[in-house]
Amino acid sequence: MTTSTASGSITALSPETLREWITQHEDLVIIDVRSAAEFESLHIRGSYNVPLPLLSEHTEELAARLGSRVVLVCQSGTRAEQARQRLAKVGIDGAYVLTGGAPAFQKSGGDVVRGKDRWDLERQVRMAAGSLVVAGLVGGKLVSPKVRMVAGAIGAGLTFSAATNTCAMGRALSAMPWNKATTEPTRESAILSLPTKASSN
Repeated sequence: MTTSTASGSITALSPETLREWITQHEDLVIIDVRSAAEFESLHIRGSYNVPLPLLSEHTEELAARLGSRVVLVCQSGTRAEQARQRLAKVGIDGAYVLTGGAPAFQKSGGDVVRGKDRWDLERQVRMAAGSLVVAGLVGGKLVSPKVRMVAGAIGAGLTFSAATNTCAMGRALSAMPWNKATTEPTRESAILSLPTKASSN
């Protein structure tokens, strides 16, 4: 099942459809835009890890290597949609976003590779934001009413995050040591290792 946007371009792809495509289309390229640590924990077999910050930095170079059938994957779809929008700006209009991300693909019976179990980045963001809000409210009662400003600041940050479809807390958490993989993707290892359009046809 795919979903059409208002403009008529198809951007959402169900896990079941992706499972069919993997067996039917040799030109299919699956790009996982999560952090290397998240990718290491669980990823679709045969997918390439190009974290969103790396993709954002080398969008044109990546686009030049992609063919006509591209599926973007993250944890839930948010980062994959950001990647789709960036690629659309440089001429890749036919990229798809996997609905529900890698976890939904696994639940559908798709072939995945599992590694070290870690919390995904989105779960870490929820934990950090929730903990800071609770700390602000408790501190406001026990220490000083001014500490409640922490909760307000987190709320404002989350509102801004939703409005701009970005996440500063997520970027900060992704830089933490526990979110680092053994080998972090680089331009050379992630983007230049992709098959070229010519070799994928």
